Amino acid sequence: MEKSSRIPGFYKKSLEERLKFVVEWAGLSKEEADLLYKFGNLEPRIADAMIENVVGGMAYPFAVAVNFRVNGRDYLVPMVIEESSVVAAASHAAKMLRRGDGIKALADPPIMIGQIHLVNVTAPHYKAAVILEHKEELLEHANQQDPVLVKLGGGARDLIVRVLDTSIGPVLAVHLLVDVRDAMGANTVNTMAESIAPILEKLTGGKARLRIISNHAVYRIVRAWARAKPEDVGGEEVVKAIAEASAIAEADPFRAVTHNKGIMNGIIAVALATAQDHRAIEAGAHAYAAKDGRYKPLSRWVVDENSDLVGYLELPLQIGIVGGATRVHPIARIALKILGVKTAKELAEIMAAVGLAQNLAALRALVTEGIQKGHMRLHARNLAIMAGATGDLIDRVAEEMIKTGRIRFDYAKELVEKLSKQ
Repeated sequence: MEKSSRIPGFYKKSLEERLKFVVEWAGLSKEEADLLYKFGNLEPRIADAMIENVVGGMAYPFAVAVNFRVNGRDYLVPMVIEESSVVAAASHAAKMLRRGDGIKALADPPIMIGQIHLVNVTAPHYKAAVILEHKEELLEHANQQDPVLVKLGGGARDLIVRVLDTSIGPVLAVHLLVDVRDAMGANTVNTMAESIAPILEKLTGGKARLRIISNHAVYRIVRAWARAKPEDVGGEEVVKAIAEASAIAEADPFRAVTHNKGIMNGIIAVALATAQDHRAIEAGAHAYAAKDGRYKPLSRWVVDENSDLVGYLELPLQIGIVGGATRVHPIARIALKILGVKTAKELAEIMAAVGLAQNLAALRALVTEGIQKGHMRLHARNLAIMAGATGDLIDRVAEEMIKTGRIRFDYAKELVEKLSKQ
């Protein structure tokens, strides 16, 4: 009989009942079921409350990057990631950029955009003016939805109206600009957007089709910049080569995408450690990279008049330290405690600094030894562990694979059997 994934009321079942169903569906062994049910540092009841249809947990490594000095203050930076060499690379690059105040960074005020799209609007330009005529009334109504945010100094700040020419005719796009303070802001902004939608409908005679935050956070920009002496990076030739690699990324979108992926390796690792909405961060960053109509690198490295390597990074970061999973997940709270940050602004500046350092590390590796050396060393260790190596045997197996250039699982198994006997 063919299995069906149509399971009425699955979400109503207990966690244990859902897991039992999945075990039977997939034919999981007891060992596999026990592994899936290991929630680690996240209590099952919390996991079950965070999302729907929970059947287990999955752990990723939690690390700290060292050597970071941002705006004159030292930080240990929590990072959660599965990719080999990212944490080591970030730590190494941070060491190159430690002179003086280290990496400088500055975040804009935390302004997010709530969008209300109105369809079936006649005389759209005239109606746009009508909306702006009632701006103060609309802002006041939006702020009534979150008096606590207003008390903290945030709230709805401005209203912008755009007329879009679409395949279904003109559409009014109303942008509600909200200062969300130390929150990422999605819940607050969505609530405010939904609250003013009926008023907009009355003013325009149109229908509010969409009422939601925009993750194109163009008003929430973070900038990071740093200087490295040639001797700290590997010499003048390396500095020149890094600047050349940066110039290539500016000219070639195919390279720019991978260039930016390296930046996001660092930023998303910190985002995961602090339980941020990393999907929103990624979407916003890549949209910003293409804001001029062509995809470009988010950072640039050049050689200045002192022959120093100087780098600059600019991107939107929609992050928070209050609300959402950041406050629900116990490890996210610990990560914030390790960082010692007091505001979302400070966290955004650290994340941008990590992105810039990660970018430098990747570029330096590319123009010197190649990106694979560090990757393959850690990959060899992973293969050794998968093959059953423990303790000192892990490094012995990994070193042998690296020495011979045979970094494969079958060879790792062979080495584990051979060296274990010795």
